[in-house]
Amino acid sequence: MLDILVSQVANGLVLGFVYVLIAVGLSITFGLLGVINFAHGAFFALGAYFAWQMYHWFGWSAVVLAPPLVGLVGMVVEATIIRRLYGKEPLLSLIVTFALALLIEALIRLVWGADGKPFNPPPVLAGIVEFGPLLITKYRVAVLGATVATLLGLWAFLAWTPYGRILRAGSRDPEMVALLGINLSRVLTAVFGLGCALAAIAGVLAAPLWTVSPSMSANAVMPAFVVVAIGGLGSFLGAVVAGLAVGVVTSVTIQFWPEAAAASMYALMFAIMLLRPRGLFGERWERFE
Repeated sequence: MLDILVSQVANGLVLGFVYVLIAVGLSITFGLLGVINFAHGAFFALGAYFAWQMYHWFGWSAVVLAPPLVGLVGMVVEATIIRRLYGKEPLLSLIVTFALALLIEALIRLVWGADGKPFNPPPVLAGIVEFGPLLITKYRVAVLGATVATLLGLWAFLAWTPYGRILRAGSRDPEMVALLGINLSRVLTAVFGLGCALAAIAGVLAAPLWTVSPSMSANAVMPAFVVVAIGGLGSFLGAVVAGLAVGVVTSVTIQFWPEAAAASMYALMFAIMLLRPRGLFGERWERFE
């Protein structure tokens, strides 16, 4: 029993870190742009499909191009559609981004078809690693390492670089940032592209774990919103803690009570929101209240 529990917790951490990558991009987008992006899961799926296509065209080395390409797509979407939603009713952004998610999913079906695409891990990452009672695949260990490295890099970028400080300042007082002579529209475009690229990284990493299919979008966006709600809107640390908690709870529930697995993360969100309506690390955002 202990061996099974340890393995499920480890698998849950891997799943949780995938959720964290999706949720962090969603949280950053909301924190600076004030837009609730319901199409975020579609960019996750787009990252998986771009990776699948790059692999079949050029091999495994080209898979790293998928997130930057999705980030560029996100920047185009921001400049043409999302920019018109700034300062408008939150309900409008929900409706528009929901329609955008449906459009992207329809385009995926048009280009790649509705059937699932098998996408196996690289041969070098095949097999299982054993650490005492823990059994885990090499690919899941690689996913764990890649997500941790990505999150640390993102944290360092936001905390220690001038551009990261601009992003954090803009999330609090965009008018002051504009008065300092900084081109805020370019900053907003870059932030949306960064959020989409983070979702795409999660899609690339999840592709060999999940079937690459148009339904990936729906399977990713709801856990992302749950993670953001639990962690607190706009909180980087909250997204990390909440994502890991959701991943572990879901994985353990799958093992011991499969029928309740889909509802487990919502039950966790319900319990936490009763105690802390703003989430675990939520703050008051004056510009939205």
